[in-house]
Amino acid sequence: MAIKSNAAEAMVPEEALGLKPLYLEAVSRVERLHRRLLDLIKDEFDRMGWDDINPVQALLMFNIGDAEMTAGELRSRGYYLGSNVSYNLKKLVETGYIFQERSRSDRRSVRIRLTPKGEEVAEVIDELYDRHLKSIEKVGGLNGETFEGLNKALGRLERFWVDQILYKL
Repeated sequence: MAIKSNAAEAMVPEEALGLKPLYLEAVSRVERLHRRLLDLIKDEFDRMGWDDINPVQALLMFNIGDAEMTAGELRSRGYYLGSNVSYNLKKLVETGYIFQERSRSDRRSVRIRLTPKGEEVAEVIDELYDRHLKSIEKVGGLNGETFEGLNKALGRLERFWVDQILYKL
């Protein structure tokens, strides 16, 4: 027996229906993991008494690191759930975390890089990750092999979704 999907007007084979709860759990878990990461960063900033930036802005700065790039390049490097990258970059420029300047070769292009203040934020995030790595295997039961498998599966899921978009499958 097959079930008809209203959205795709396609018949879903019965064996695929058993996969659906697992697929939906994975999608939900990815979103929750990102939210938990933002919570971890917020807690770290609360401990430090930092309240002028939010966790999404901190991740933006971590992903910039010591590079110089455009906003578009930054957007393609990271995932900023529910955030407006342009708005956050504007706020970070205003608060002195990011330098912004027009490209000499293409005046339409704006290049961004961290100020020393922004570099400090990126370093705090890097240290937070390093602290996690010290106990993630012992406490979380996650080792290199586990992460390799996880990253491989997530990469395949991402590729599948990209193909759905690109090829309108």
